Amino acid sequence: MSIIDSPARPAGFRFRLPFAPNGMSQVIPALRAYSGLQVMSREALLDQEVLGRIGSLEIRLATRARDVRLAQKLRFRVFYDEMSATPNPVTYLSKRDIDLYDGICDHLIVIDRSLATSGRSRSGVVGTYRLLRQDLAVAHGGFYTTREYDIGGLLSRHEGLRFLELGRSCVLPAYRDRRVVELLWHGIWTYVVRHRIDAMIGCASFEGTNAEQLAMPLSFLHHHAAAPDAWAVQAHPDRYVEMNRMAKDMIDTKAAMRALPPLIKGYLRLGAFVGNGAVIDRQFGTTDVFIALPVASIKHRYIAHFGAAGERHAA
Repeated sequence: MSIIDSPARPAGFRFRLPFAPNGMSQVIPALRAYSGLQVMSREALLDQEVLGRIGSLEIRLATRARDVRLAQKLRFRVFYDEMSATPNPVTYLSKRDIDLYDGICDHLIVIDRSLATSGRSRSGVVGTYRLLRQDLAVAHGGFYTTREYDIGGLLSRHEGLRFLELGRSCVLPAYRDRRVVELLWHGIWTYVVRHRIDAMIGCASFEGTNAEQLAMPLSFLHHHAAAPDAWAVQAHPDRYVEMNRMAKDMIDTKAAMRALPPLIKGYLRLGAFVGNGAVIDRQFGTTDVFIALPVASIKHRYIAHFGAAGERHAA
């Protein structure tokens, strides 16, 4: 799979403060709630379970609040400093991409050990992915994705399956290569096996909020990757943006594939489906599409490559 140059996040609950006339009185308590998160030492960071390794790069599952802070800082660098996301006051003041789901999600982090041990970086964290299991989502009000898409029918049709939501994926520009992609997916697959996950869902994003400028790739997804009825999901009516903007025979397939963000191309290669309707995310400056990836649909060669038997990734 290929990743990551767009802030593909599961769409849903976003941490926005309801501002009253007293202004910052709403912000300070929220910041204090996160004040206990400290940047961990390089030694502590290197003393965690390693899920996989390629050269100096390692994939780990964050095990403490300080790890999550590092992932949030990385997300801020990519989504806000590099890209066009608009921070709310908490995000701006903390220089971290924060929402309330961070506390119930698991976080994969990719570390460049050569940076972490040389002192050239405070952490060595160069990539991250956020994971939300269905049992935790249900216990805390639902999946993040539900802000943009109606997934109730999907969950009802597959009541016996275990769902995992993927999101907040990002990698530093210098590390957007196959090695980091492979490590992230090795980490995800390890997590899927451990928790007996049956299906992965979430949103992937195009940069920009002008759907007409994205007419070809959106139409390509509509005609060639639409979910079958069993996995169909539709954007909420008040957020629905038509994806069928060009006739199928008018699409230049090669050009459309080139226009797809690497994250979306990667999901399609694994066997994912796309929901009905795109959604504009004004805060992040993106156009989102829903992704459904049943584990049973993943091609065997990818399981063999990213799975535990993949010697290249062995820790």
